[in-house]
Amino acid sequence: MRLSLLLLLLLLSGPPPTPGMEDAAFPHMGESSQPPPRACPPRCSCPRADTVDCNGLDLQVFPDNITRAAQHLSLQNNQLQELPYNELSRLSSLRTLNLHNNLLSSEGLPDEAFESLTQLQHIYVAHNKLSVAPQFLPRSLRVADLAANQVTEIFPLTFGEKPALSLSSNRLSYLPPSLPPSLERLHLQNNFISKVPRGALSRQTHLRELYLQHNQLTDSGLDATTFSKLRHLEYLDLSHNQLASVPAALPRSLAVLHLGRNCIRWVEAARLRGARGLRYLLLQHNQLGAMGLPPGALRPLRGLHTLHLYGNRLERVPLALPRRLRALVLPHNHVTVLGARDLAGMPGLAELNLAYNRLVSAHVHRRAFRPLRALRSLDLAGNRLTRVPSGLPGGLHTLRLQRNQLRALEPELLAGMNELRELSLAHNHLRIGDIGPGTWHELQALQVLDLSHNELSFVPPDLPEALEELHLQGNRIGHVGSEAFLSTPRLRALFLRANRLHMTSIAPEAFLGLLHLSVVDTAGNPEQVLVQLPPTAPRQPRAGGP
Repeated sequence: MRLSLLLLLLLLSGPPPTPGMEDAAFPHMGESSQPPPRACPPRCSCPRADTVDCNGLDLQVFPDNITRAAQHLSLQNNQLQELPYNELSRLSSLRTLNLHNNLLSSEGLPDEAFESLTQLQHIYVAHNKLSVAPQFLPRSLRVADLAANQVTEIFPLTFGEKPALSLSSNRLSYLPPSLPPSLERLHLQNNFISKVPRGALSRQTHLRELYLQHNQLTDSGLDATTFSKLRHLEYLDLSHNQLASVPAALPRSLAVLHLGRNCIRWVEAARLRGARGLRYLLLQHNQLGAMGLPPGALRPLRGLHTLHLYGNRLERVPLALPRRLRALVLPHNHVTVLGARDLAGMPGLAELNLAYNRLVSAHVHRRAFRPLRALRSLDLAGNRLTRVPSGLPGGLHTLRLQRNQLRALEPELLAGMNELRELSLAHNHLRIGDIGPGTWHELQALQVLDLSHNELSFVPPDLPEALEELHLQGNRIGHVGSEAFLSTPRLRALFLRANRLHMTSIAPEAFLGLLHLSVVDTAGNPEQVLVQLPPTAPRQPRAGGP
C-alpha cells in the first residue's frame, strides 16, 4: 500500500529535473543563474565570444579548445613552426588570422591550410620563414601580409582577388606574375627585384598604391608599358633603386612619385608629360648636375605642389618651374648664385629651402626674393652669407640663417617683417655692437629667437614684446642686469647655458614681471648660478653648474 502511494506521488510530480533545470525554474535560488564560462585555450584570453587572443605566450603547438565561433584569432609573437590542418579547418568562421612573428616555414604550412576558411578577410603571416607563398588562399581575403619572410616563389593562383597585398622584405627577384586584378595596394619593397616582366601590371587597373623602394631596379628592368595601364595609380615609390632616368609612360592619375636615392642625372620633359596630375615629385639624393633639370623640364606638371631636390649637384635654382609650386626643397646642393629672376616664376611659393648650399651675399641679388609674396618659410642655413639678404617678403613666418658668417644685423633688412614668428641666427659671428639700434622694433610677432653660439657679451636690449623663447647659450655673457627682460613680459623659456656666468651674475630683479617663465637653463657655466623666479612662476628653473 505504501509502495503504491509512493509511485502515485512520483507520477504526479513529473520526471526528475535535469541538471540546471532547478535554476531555470527557480532563478532566485543560488547563483547558478549566470551562463557557464566560455571555453578558452589555456593562458589565452577571450574578451568576446568571437575573439581568441594568444599573443606572446611562446606557444610551440597550435592551441586546442578554440571555439568554432571564433572570428578573430591572434597567434602572433609565438614559436609556432606548423599549422595543423585539422585544427585550422574547423574554424570556418574566422575573419582575421594573425600569425605575425612565428617560426612558420612553407613545409609547416600545408597547401590546403586556409582553403576551408571561406570567411577569412585578413591574414598576417609577416616575419616568419616562408620560402613559398601559400598556394591557395580563400577568395574572401581582402588583406594578405607576407612581409619579412624568405619568399622566392609565388604560385599563379595564390592571391585570387585580394585588394591589398604585402610581400615586402622577402627575396623576390622579379615582380610576381598573375597578381590579382582587384589589387588596390601592393607592397614589394625591400626585395631583390631587378625586373618587372612585360605585362605584369597590365590587368591591375584598380591599383592605387605601389611600393617598390629598396630593390635593384634599373632602366632595363622597366619598359614603356610597365605603368601605362595603371589608370588609378596615385602613389608610386621607386626610391632606393638604380634608375638612371625617370620611368616612361607614367599615368595621369599619379599624385606622388618618389624617385629619391637613384642614379638619375637628367630629367627629360617627355617622360613626365603624361603625369599631369602629379602633386609631389621627390628626386632627392640623385646625381642631377648643372643641366640635370633643363629649363621647362617640369612645366608639364602644372599642378605640382612640392619638389624635393635635396642632396644633388645643382648649381642654380632650376628655371621655368611650375607656377603653382608651393614648396621647393633644395638643400645640400651646389647653388652659388641667386639672380633677380631665378625665383620670379613661382608667385605662390610658400616654402623655400636653400640650406647648406654655397651662397655668398655678393651673389644674392637684392631683388631675388621680392617676387615671393606668398613665402612663409625661408631656410638659408649653412651658407656663406655675411649679411641678411635684402628684399625679404614681409609675410615670412620662419627665417633660418644659422651657420652662416653674419657679422651684422641691420634694421632696414628686417623692416616690414611684422609677421615673423621664428628667427634663427645661431652659429654666426654676431657681437652686441653688430646689432643696430631698432633691429627688433618691427618684429612684433616674433616668438622664438635663437642667438646661440655667437659672440654676445650681454643680453641684447629692446627685444620684441611677443618673445616667448630666447636662446642665448654658447655666447660670452658674463652678467644679466635687472632690466635685461623688461621688454619681454611673455618670456617662457630662457637658455643661458655655456656662457661666462658666475654665482651672482644674474641680478635678483632680472626676472621680475616674467610671470610665464618656466625654464631657465644656466648649466655649463663656470659656477652654479643662483636664479630667483617670481613667486607666480609655474615651475622651477633648470639651473646648473660647470
